[in-house]
Amino acid sequence: MSSTAPQSPALALAVDLGGTKVEAALVTDQGVVLPGTRFRSPTGPQRTSDELQAAVDEVVTSALGTVPADATLVGVGVGSAGPVDEEHGLVSPLNMPVWRGHPLRDRIAALVPEGVPVTLRMDGLAITLAEHWVGAAQGYDHVMGMIVSTGVGGGLILHGRTVSGPTGNAGHIGHVECGGYDDPCACGGTGCLEAIASGPKTVAWAQRQGFAGSTGEELSAAYAAGDEIAVAAVKRSGRALGQAIAAATSLVDLEVVAIGGGFSHVTPDLFEYAREAVAERVEFGFVTKVRIVPTALSQDGPLIGAAALVHRADVLR
Repeated sequence: MSSTAPQSPALALAVDLGGTKVEAALVTDQGVVLPGTRFRSPTGPQRTSDELQAAVDEVVTSALGTVPADATLVGVGVGSAGPVDEEHGLVSPLNMPVWRGHPLRDRIAALVPEGVPVTLRMDGLAITLAEHWVGAAQGYDHVMGMIVSTGVGGGLILHGRTVSGPTGNAGHIGHVECGGYDDPCACGGTGCLEAIASGPKTVAWAQRQGFAGSTGEELSAAYAAGDEIAVAAVKRSGRALGQAIAAATSLVDLEVVAIGGGFSHVTPDLFEYAREAVAERVEFGFVTKVRIVPTALSQDGPLIGAAALVHRADVLR
């Protein structure tokens, strides 16, 4: 009678760098964030380059300190706000202007045990992988994942494989221009989805119409109470989301779009307004077929997505 020794758990260190915070955690090969391993530190445009790197170092080191003695760290996955340079591991987040061509992958690699690989991709691609792996897009092979939060990000899986393009920035849906809008965007464009439908930009538009609040949470409460300005602001952002999704589906024939991020929770009606805009493409059934659904992963999606860069490396192009 033979017996086999139990295998040590295979864990990925997941790092998610966004416009307001950086997080790190350990994630299992089943897509579960290990309790007690999650650490967060603030980021943002007001911080210096050294402060941003110190925040990354802090969460990575803290999460590494929680690796169980019987576990194997099989890799590090990093999802970063873009643009990115996938080949060289560089990041240039639009809302962190002090980081342009910052060598984030190599800086993180210097913190982890020698020989542990570090994979960096745009955060939108990571979230798409998460939804495809254990989230709302399971069973589909033509998927766009989206983040609607401080900014608007996205990523693509086509024919069951990630699509990141020659630089790593394919799927940057936040910088698709939406017809009928003239909002200036930080990227230099006009009428970009991010400039219209991100949380801060939606609140700013509402404020220009007389809204007294200053946060997405206050806008959500005002919407629920039937405030006319809040309703108009959410409708405007939802319509822009739908226009961009319809354009993306026209281009690459998507089956499902899974949306997460803080501002996506402003009201379930945000999704209805997006669906209404898509439904106007009445002669294009291949566009109107696309399903727009909320994330199935709550606030864990970005970290699960970063871990999927390790655990689902077979899906990476």
